[in-house]
Amino acid sequence: MNSVNKRVVVITGASSGIGRATALMLAKRGDTVVLAARDAEALQELAEECEQVGGHALAVDIDVAVEQQVNQLARQALYAFDRIDVWINNAAVNTLGRFEDIPTADIHRLLEVNLMGTIHGTRAVLPHFKARGEGILINVASMVALTGQPFAVPYSISKFGIRGLSLSLAQELANQPDIHVCTVLPAVIDTPIFNHAANYMGRAAQAPKPVVRAEEVAKAITKLTRHPKKEVIVGNMARMNRAWRALAPDMFDKQFHKMIDSQHFQDEPQAPTSGNLYVPDRELTTISGGWKDKPGQEGKSSGLKRAAQVTAGAAAISATYLLATAFLNRKKEPQKLLPAATAATNEPVAQTVATVQQAVPADVVSDALATAVSGNHPAAE
Repeated sequence: MNSVNKRVVVITGASSGIGRATALMLAKRGDTVVLAARDAEALQELAEECEQVGGHALAVDIDVAVEQQVNQLARQALYAFDRIDVWINNAAVNTLGRFEDIPTADIHRLLEVNLMGTIHGTRAVLPHFKARGEGILINVASMVALTGQPFAVPYSISKFGIRGLSLSLAQELANQPDIHVCTVLPAVIDTPIFNHAANYMGRAAQAPKPVVRAEEVAKAITKLTRHPKKEVIVGNMARMNRAWRALAPDMFDKQFHKMIDSQHFQDEPQAPTSGNLYVPDRELTTISGGWKDKPGQEGKSSGLKRAAQVTAGAAAISATYLLATAFLNRKKEPQKLLPAATAATNEPVAQTVATVQQAVPADVVSDALATAVSGNHPAAE
């Protein structure tokens, strides 16, 4: 990388939420940020804030769904600063509702912004990274790329696609060790995305608890600009949900459906709206959507989270033990089977994990068992 201290960073979706928080955090470190979004006025205000906190900034209003505009963004960044060290694909919109009720045109638009926008950004910067022999690409996906989500099927499709892009491109670039492809997988984040989502559910949307501050995601992204890694999960609920669904998919799907239906939507009626799919929301260009400290669901959410912890932990231990049994039986070594009664103690669990690494991804098992076995359950976000 050109300098260990300063970076030239392009950020799409910079006008609000995670993008805005990341821009300010990087600017405070003295980085140069190239800010991209549809709202020119919001970008200019943000650029001024970034300059005030010690960074350099360039605002470029574009629609990431239009490839020519994204290519022009890359050209402007290179013309102004002669290089791009980091490119962050963060722009995203959302549509909520039962899949058959969401207009096809809105599904197309969401995929054009979320998935094609990420593809456009990647293709715009990749030749520059290859020419320099180095660079960091950071794609912001979501925990739904690990678990799916009901009543947000188009959004889930787009985030699965982004994760697939990152994984496959990293493999394609495996022989270029100084070009890094990173994916960020946040849980539920306090941003305006829920405030201005397209909504065909008939009920007003809200952020389902627990909610993580956008600054936590910005911290993870900022760290990746210095210390890249392939995937980073932000939020304990994302880690827990991944483990739970991997080990008990039917149970997870039923409970997740119930949770999203009850917590993602209010009782207040909502007329159908396309939200900010086609026109930016100029009234809400903040980092927060006001969800983190919103009263009314704390007890309900904490109870659900505790239930998820217990269920995920039990599923982790039970499923791991059964997988170990099946594995050892295949090896015809019944004398090595662990008694079920001891599977919940630290040492046997550790032994069990070692035997099932071929059956379940090690990080999934370790995350689940760490939650189940240690007395230290992750704190609420």
